[in-house]
Amino acid sequence: MGGARCSRDQQGRRPGGRLAGVRTSWHTVDDGDFFCPGCGGDRSYRRRTGRRRFVLLGVPLVSRGEVAPVLECAACRGHFGTEALDHPTTDRLSLLLRDAVHAVALTVLTAGGHESRAAREAAVHAVHSAGYTARTEEQLLTLLTALSAERSAETDSVSAEIELHEALAPLAPHLAAPGRESLLLHGARIALADGPYCAPEREALAAVGRSLCIDEDDVERLLAEAARMPF
Repeated sequence: MGGARCSRDQQGRRPGGRLAGVRTSWHTVDDGDFFCPGCGGDRSYRRRTGRRRFVLLGVPLVSRGEVAPVLECAACRGHFGTEALDHPTTDRLSLLLRDAVHAVALTVLTAGGHESRAAREAAVHAVHSAGYTARTEEQLLTLLTALSAERSAETDSVSAEIELHEALAPLAPHLAAPGRESLLLHGARIALADGPYCAPEREALAAVGRSLCIDEDDVERLLAEAARMPF
C-alpha cells in the first residue's frame, strides 16, 4: 500500500507551465484484485481517496473538497468507480458457475432422478464439466441423502428453492441470456436422462428458470427443445 500521490494531469507550476491550478492528492486505503474494465481482465487494484486543493506557484492553498474514491488498476493505471467491484473476477465467476451447475444438478436429482443411474451419470458429467472434477456419483448420493434428512416433507420444496436461489442469484446478473439458458439446459438433460420429465422435475426446472431470471415462456420453450434433442 502506498501513500499520497498527486495527480499527473492537474499540477501546480511546472517550468513553462501554469502559475495556478487544482491538484488532487491521492492516498491508498486498501488494495485487492478486481476485473479491470480498461484491461478487460483480472488485475490488482488500489482503492484511493483524494483531496483537491487550489495551488498557486506550486504551493497548496485552499482545499476544494474531497473527490469520490476510485480504484486504480495496477496495470493500466486507469481510475474506475468502486462499482467496478460489483463485477466478479474471472476466477470468482468460474467458482460461481461451478457452484451453480452443482446446485442445479442436486435440485433436479432431488426432484425425481436420484434412483436412476442414467440421471446420476448425467449429473456427474455436468458437474465435472463445470469444474468439480473430483465429484463422484457416490458423493452426490451422500449429499442427496443429507439434504433429504434436513428437510421435512412440508418444507421440502420451499427449502430447495431458497437454496437454489442462493446459488444462482449472485451469478445471474453476470451472464448473458445464452449463459443462463445453458444452465437451465444442464438441468433439463439430467432430468431427461431417464425418460420424459416428471411433474416434480418440471417444477424444479421452473424454479431454476426463476432464479436465473428466465421468462416462464422461455423456460417452457427451452425444456421443449431439450426434449427433442438426441442424447
